[in-house]
Amino acid sequence: MPRLAVLYDAGQAVLSTLDLDEVLQRILAIASDFFRLHNVAVRLLDQETQELCLHSQIGRANAEEKARLKVGEGITGAAALKKQPIYVPDVRNDARYICSVPTTLSELAIPLMVRDEVVGVLDCQSDRLDHFDRETIDLLTLFSTQASMALQNAKLHALEQQRARQLQAINAVAQQCTAVLDLQELLGRVCELIHNSFRSDQVSLLLREQEEVVLRASHGSLTPIAPPGMRFAAAGEPWCKILAESGGLIQDCAKSSLRHGALYAETVSRMSVPLVSFGQVLGILLLDCSRRGAFSENDIQPLESVADICASAIQNATYVERVKQLAYLDGLTGIFNRRFFEVRITEEIERAHRYRTGMAVIMADIDQFKQLNDDFGHLLGDEVLRQVSSIFQQQLRKIDVVCRYGGEEFALLLSQTSPDHALAVGEKLRRAVEAWQFPGVARPVTISAGIAVYPDQGTTRDELISAADNNLYAAKLAGRNRTIGCAPRRGASAGK
Repeated sequence: MPRLAVLYDAGQAVLSTLDLDEVLQRILAIASDFFRLHNVAVRLLDQETQELCLHSQIGRANAEEKARLKVGEGITGAAALKKQPIYVPDVRNDARYICSVPTTLSELAIPLMVRDEVVGVLDCQSDRLDHFDRETIDLLTLFSTQASMALQNAKLHALEQQRARQLQAINAVAQQCTAVLDLQELLGRVCELIHNSFRSDQVSLLLREQEEVVLRASHGSLTPIAPPGMRFAAAGEPWCKILAESGGLIQDCAKSSLRHGALYAETVSRMSVPLVSFGQVLGILLLDCSRRGAFSENDIQPLESVADICASAIQNATYVERVKQLAYLDGLTGIFNRRFFEVRITEEIERAHRYRTGMAVIMADIDQFKQLNDDFGHLLGDEVLRQVSSIFQQQLRKIDVVCRYGGEEFALLLSQTSPDHALAVGEKLRRAVEAWQFPGVARPVTISAGIAVYPDQGTTRDELISAADNNLYAAKLAGRNRTIGCAPRRGASAGK
């Protein structure tokens, strides 16, 4: 009777906390102090993989313990499978025994159960033959019932806390999605919020562009394999299958199977959720983790809620971005307008200053364009403007910018450019226009161009535009159909 009273107090102590780690430590402490066991461990059941995972132990510091056992594997797994205690007084005579502690001679495995469902196993080992008597086995079995309830309470409490964090994350994402309209800023903030609230080491957002998905943003601690902007075939990656399905996808896989389409070096498990807005799949929310079995079915629903909010916000931000682009486009030629040029020249100057590289401004003008309009009509003049714009775009790099500055004048921005290269580009454009056959125009069409390079001819917007304009004016005075650069300003240096 006294032993039962002490055991009751021990059970109450285990039930008095809702922290899972603390519950496990109290179970081990009671097994060690009350039952005088110096070799005991608790394995919890992973419901998805049906494996018993080693969570806490004492007396096994140097043991070669398997972190995971399948249900039915070893004496511990057999107890979980049969849902009843298994006692082996001499492990040397039992084929099920898996040696983890070389000195073990007897083993007792008691399933931890809640409503006839196994939640784990209490595994007790001894270096003495037939160490456990009938009374000890009965008392440990009784204690295991209380320990099972404590573990279940702690798991439910942890799940409630996790759901509360997830609800907070959903609200935070919703607030950010309402407040932020810049697409790239929105994607970055959403990745950070999800990473802080869900069980993942890395969060990524990939957006669909026709038959590809593009890695647009990510946040976390894993080592990236794919750089930002990486493109993947929409039908080519395992996690892309959700683009054609309605639900999320959870994957646990060996590292060797992740070489194809891998985003992060340490990924072992991942969850993919589609971003859907009004029936249209916009992309993928991808969570990666270096732990096996990191995600469960319970994670899918809250993440789908986050994904729905994100998809609507991405759609809105995309619309805003398109409106901005339309505001920056010239209606006649389809290239950027002067408003966009004013924004980009400041950005290019700042970038050139930060990285100590050159950049150039080219001001180009169609020679005698008024006469061309008078001779051939404004409709044909408009077509010449469109074709010159097209020639410029074809001849320049993707990182360069072509703008219609006004009337028949164009402004071009060349990134990471030296004076010699800028002059060569200006000449290439001049020759391309001169050689082009403009339908309906019975005489050659030519351009004049003036060039200014940062920092040689200026370090500010006004200085560079003024220098390029002056050179354009000089090219006109010199007879047109030519390109002119100019000498560096007095005192200018490449490092400025």
